[in-house]
Amino acid sequence: MTTALLSTADELRARVRRGRRAVVMTMGALHEGHATLIRTAREIAGPDGEVVVTVFVNPLQFGAGEDLDRYPRTLDADLKLAEQAGADAVFAPSVDEVYPGGEPQVRVSAGPMGERLEGGSRPGHFDGMLTVVAKLLHLTRPDIALYGQKDAQQLALIRRMVRDLNFGVEIVAVPTVREEDGLALSSRNRYLSPGERRTALALSRALFAGRDRHAAQEALRARAREVPSTQARAEALSAIGESRAAADAHAVATAAPGGPAAVRAAARQVLDEAARFDPPLDLDYLALVDPGDFTEIGDDFTGEAVLAVAARVGTTRLIDNIPLTFGTLGAAS
Repeated sequence: MTTALLSTADELRARVRRGRRAVVMTMGALHEGHATLIRTAREIAGPDGEVVVTVFVNPLQFGAGEDLDRYPRTLDADLKLAEQAGADAVFAPSVDEVYPGGEPQVRVSAGPMGERLEGGSRPGHFDGMLTVVAKLLHLTRPDIALYGQKDAQQLALIRRMVRDLNFGVEIVAVPTVREEDGLALSSRNRYLSPGERRTALALSRALFAGRDRHAAQEALRARAREVPSTQARAEALSAIGESRAAADAHAVATAAPGGPAAVRAAARQVLDEAARFDPPLDLDYLALVDPGDFTEIGDDFTGEAVLAVAARVGTTRLIDNIPLTFGTLGAAS
């Protein structure tokens, strides 16, 4: 198939629509993570549907001192990757096409959730992001829009905007794609020197440490629940050496700190060590939050949560996260 390159809204509107349209929004500099989004969109849209990839570096979501000017622009390579992944069209408008009257006077506000974590570190970022997402949803008119879970707070805000403002579009989340060493794929990874990249691996290692601590605690608690409740069963299990193992599991599960506090502590230990690396990791935040509003969860929390981290290595700022489940819903995802 040949992927069409479109630069104006008129060109996009002129396309004959067949079946469902799935849209993948990007800022370009496409990599395998984007390719996974596009392939997933292709599967959802089906052979009779259409996949549109938007490529637009949105100036509204870059603050003072951020990397708008040096953000990579690789449209030719982006078009090739999109075509290989199954896109029917790439919509790559200019700034004037998206904002024909200059910076918009009316914008979408991200509200309180947009002021936390990423929003606290990058004031106004999410207002700019939601504004351009709203505009691109109107311009592309998709049935489905796909976003990566790597940008978990962005995904949550888009879902909230679509629900609160009655956008008629289905939002689909696609799991984070990682390199073999665990580093989450990002267009900004190309800025890292070899030494900085080694330090940057602490982000994913911290998340995995928190996940593994949680999984171990859940396994111990599950084991503790298997402790025999009757003397007869205890004697029977003792004959095969199981009662001691169950008792040990019960003791460890009872004595060891667990829950959200243990997850945070395990992740923090990795990040604290990375702060002493050369070059060092400069931590912005480590948070364990409710994905519904991105507030920190308490030790009695049950349900889905997100363990998120942001840090700077050299001049490059990176983010990452993983989902976890606490309490009655099960162990780590």
